[in-house]
Amino acid sequence: MFEFQHTIKEPVEVTGVSLHTGEKTTLQFKPAPANHGIRFQRMDLPGEPVVHALVENVLDTQRGTTIGENGAVIHTVEHVLSTLTGLGIDNVLIQISGSEPPIFDGSAKTYAEAVKRAGIEQLSAKRDVFIPEAPVFFRSNGSSLVILPGDQFEISCTISFPNQLLDSQFLNIKIGPDTFEKEIAPARTFCFYEEVKPLLDSGLIKGGSLECAIVVKGDEILSKEALRFRDEFVRHKILDILGDVTLLGRPVRGHIMAVRPGHGTNTGFTKKLRDIVLKKRGAKKYSAEGASYEQMDIVELLNTLPHRYPFIMVDRILRLEATHCVGLKNVTINEPFFQGHFPGHPVMPGVLQLEAMAQVAGILMLKAGDNAGKIAYFMSADKVKFRKPVQPGDQLIIEVELTKSRGNRLAKAQCRILVDNEIASEAELMFSILDKDKGA
Repeated sequence: MFEFQHTIKEPVEVTGVSLHTGEKTTLQFKPAPANHGIRFQRMDLPGEPVVHALVENVLDTQRGTTIGENGAVIHTVEHVLSTLTGLGIDNVLIQISGSEPPIFDGSAKTYAEAVKRAGIEQLSAKRDVFIPEAPVFFRSNGSSLVILPGDQFEISCTISFPNQLLDSQFLNIKIGPDTFEKEIAPARTFCFYEEVKPLLDSGLIKGGSLECAIVVKGDEILSKEALRFRDEFVRHKILDILGDVTLLGRPVRGHIMAVRPGHGTNTGFTKKLRDIVLKKRGAKKYSAEGASYEQMDIVELLNTLPHRYPFIMVDRILRLEATHCVGLKNVTINEPFFQGHFPGHPVMPGVLQLEAMAQVAGILMLKAGDNAGKIAYFMSADKVKFRKPVQPGDQLIIEVELTKSRGNRLAKAQCRILVDNEIASEAELMFSILDKDKGA
């Protein structure tokens, strides 16, 4: 398994018809910096909203995995995500012209070919790998998944359909770029003949045909071409597992064993792994619009930042992700700077608003990779604007979005402070991460 994070070298584009919506859709994969993660961006919607590929954003698992965030929805993401994980891609922006990626021939083969054309580039930041310390089990509706500790990424899968003439199938495979490209990516999706009409009645598979799926009818295989593997069905189930486990937001090292998996079980299993990750990092969770995010209280902030009274400019972290952080600061008349700024007309100095942005940006960097115990140094500020005064009684919502990163040492972030949902100040900040004994 790769030690360092990877992205693609060049943008690459694919176009095709989506399975369930029947829409013609274009996907463009774009390189992304370290710790960016995998994100979709709906280019057809106002504001071009972004959807992070995280399990807390799962909305539905009926005949595919659907994710949504910021008012945007992306259907059937598993083949795209499986490709990225299978080929070792950690960071990429996927700009999409509709609500569902193309189905192509029902496999991930076209996506894998596109990523290979774009090229794969190693970044300087190390991967934050999930390694289970003990077996983790998940069972639901006759399906089960378990992950065992191991020194590589391996999947064993068993499928069976008691009411069908399709034989039970089993496959064990070690996941890596070569094995994924040759052994998993070409495996096509499948369904049973009896399922076709109910799916059509539900408004699904509008773009479906025998060119993009295998249909099993009794002991017959209906397809435009012969099976690519004798056990193509279980291989496709492993492809789906890979895609759904990608929603953990980090690579996995261990042995996953699955029995009769489906998207609901896969994502339920991934949610359980996500809870373990959050607990291990000592982070709390809160819910908003049906999603869970990491959170830090003042004790955790003091354990992360070197600042102390009277220079702590953030009281709580409301949301912490790989490249996005939201902090909160309650401004009171007891702030020491109000004694001189200004008597009779207290206003929070703009330079301290910049400091608040920089501290939240520092949290974002210090919680990434192997930066624990280091110090974030504020280097420069650009495009600084102060739009309204900040006064006692105001509550600051400090938003930071990582826009560029060079390893774990240097980064640029777009920051803004909101008061009552209006922008009070904004800036583009540059900061660096240094060991404590090297700081100036």
